[in-house]
Amino acid sequence: MVNGEQLLCSLKERGLLYQKSGDDLADHLDKPRTVYCGFDPTADSLHIGHLIPLLMLKRFQEAGHRPIALVGGATGMIGDPSFKANERQLNSEEIVNEWAIRLESQIKDLINQDSENEVAIENNSNWLADLNVLDFLRDVGKHFSINNLISKESVKQRIDRDGEGISFTEFAYSLVQAMDFAELNRRMDCSVQVGGSDQWGNIVSGIDLNRRQNKSQCYGLTVPLITKADGTKFGKTESGTIWLNAKKTSPYTFYQFWLGVADEDVYRFLRFFTFLSVSAISSIKEKDEFKNAKPVAQSILACEVTRFVHGQDQLDAAKRITDALFTDKSEVLQKEDFEQLALDGLTHITLQDIDISEVTLSRILVDSGLAKSGKEVKDALLRGSILINGELVSPEDSFNLGKLLSVESSAYGNYFLVKFGKKKYLLLSFS
Repeated sequence: MVNGEQLLCSLKERGLLYQKSGDDLADHLDKPRTVYCGFDPTADSLHIGHLIPLLMLKRFQEAGHRPIALVGGATGMIGDPSFKANERQLNSEEIVNEWAIRLESQIKDLINQDSENEVAIENNSNWLADLNVLDFLRDVGKHFSINNLISKESVKQRIDRDGEGISFTEFAYSLVQAMDFAELNRRMDCSVQVGGSDQWGNIVSGIDLNRRQNKSQCYGLTVPLITKADGTKFGKTESGTIWLNAKKTSPYTFYQFWLGVADEDVYRFLRFFTFLSVSAISSIKEKDEFKNAKPVAQSILACEVTRFVHGQDQLDAAKRITDALFTDKSEVLQKEDFEQLALDGLTHITLQDIDISEVTLSRILVDSGLAKSGKEVKDALLRGSILINGELVSPEDSFNLGKLLSVESSAYGNYFLVKFGKKKYLLLSFS
């Protein structure tokens, strides 16, 4: 059991402690406590924006506390307005329920790795779905002042902004989340809530409701909004959301995302997203600066986070694909590796949509965007710069797609990895 002062100092040293309530929080955490964090099902998978709160629950778990992951089967029907520019689109009950089940499974798999204190998975629809509106107004609404609610920054921004403002549905979200904290306190003696900095107002509402309804002293702490060195929000990419579900974002693409973290961000991100000690991270930084060569920090970050989310086998696959593309050794790729590349790792064209007797390799490369023109393809062929599954393509063969793209010459009877120049790749498949 890690004492409370050590735990909070560790979080602060890692840059993970933004706000906390109560001067005696450290003393409170000297004993095993039940700590919760909420996750609303706004999609059918968690994404990298959820990693920090997930890892916070894991850190509390490893310090000897019992984590609760609360999936918002009910609050997901409303939508949290916190620092959102516009009203959220409401989803049907069937969709939210399906997404909630998927999130529950994801969270359990992530947090319960190598731990004795199993995460408890709760769904707030268990106590909110059949809530009577009169009971809500009498038992909860009477404890909150409208003056205080509209002064909360997350609500105030929406009220002051031109346009739609904020609906009563989203305005009431803070009270509903406060009910979650109070309910978990009654049911499971939960006394600490963690969340992102945008949740501070909601957390404070829960602390207040616990004091008034349950006569219970509860606490909250938040992690900062994670931004990159250039000031932009972490997790936003040109290709879209990076999901934690391997069927939505492949482990290879997930691994590549972390490899691409900027040098200015990587050492902070090692503190945020890994369990490496701060001293070990400082040592990595010193070695990178001393060597005056390509830093290894990105590789360590990518390995640590990919292993945590996808496991060692998928990390090995991501590294295998990366090495194969870098060294032109496509023969080491397994069938599952090609499936990852087809999902989101490379531009992928299905040959069943093409009459290969009517087109040339040059046309495919230009249409895919790999080459700018037929002349560029011709020059590459003359230089010997185009390979398919590791085999050099001659100018003559480039006109005979039936020979180049036969079942016999494919990988696993389906795939063709086309390399154009030094770094450009295209994946072709029969299906």
